[in-house]
Amino acid sequence: MPAETVTSENAQRERIEQRILNAGEQVFAKHGYRGASLQSIADQAGLPKANILYYMGSKQTLYIRLLNRMMRRWNAVLENITPDSDPGQVLSSFIRTKMVLGQRYPDGSRLFAAEILAGAPFLNEYLAGELREWVASRAAIIRQWSAQGRMDDVDPRWLIFLIWSATQHYTEYSAQVTRVIGRDALEDEDLASIIHFLEHVILKGCGIALRQGAESGGASEP
Repeated sequence: MPAETVTSENAQRERIEQRILNAGEQVFAKHGYRGASLQSIADQAGLPKANILYYMGSKQTLYIRLLNRMMRRWNAVLENITPDSDPGQVLSSFIRTKMVLGQRYPDGSRLFAAEILAGAPFLNEYLAGELREWVASRAAIIRQWSAQGRMDDVDPRWLIFLIWSATQHYTEYSAQVTRVIGRDALEDEDLASIIHFLEHVILKGCGIALRQGAESGGASEP
């Protein structure tokens, strides 16, 4: 088979898979795992139900893949950190990225939250295995920063959980936030203010001075 044909087929598969993933994210976020059907996902994607099964295998496989995709989006900013990385820059980027992605992909964020609130029936293996190892490896680096005197000696596990939860609040509880502050939806200036507030509180709590660029609190793209 010519290389051009293989490339074209791979690109087409990628487009269809992304179409299914995006449709699944919307349907699962709205109806939950039990309430979502492969037919409703197929209808949302504008594809035959057989295509969903062909590309994803099962509803459960699609659901787990969506959960993993959201976690990878959130945590990518910490993938390549080293003991030589700047703690303030890393944590600011983590806060900012997590906040922006929550607003950009609210369905994925709500999907993950619903799974955790249900007791993580489909994520137990991932949480106790891959994610536990991921957190441990990031925590080891943060502890080295503390040992180097570049930040206070805080438990890095609770720090990671704090950033996850504090940023996700503005997606999961957006109705509460917007009603209280008198908005129909969070605006760019609100996001900038929230990010600046979280950077200030979290970094200061870790004994890290805010970076010069963070003082403006801009909600730039991750």
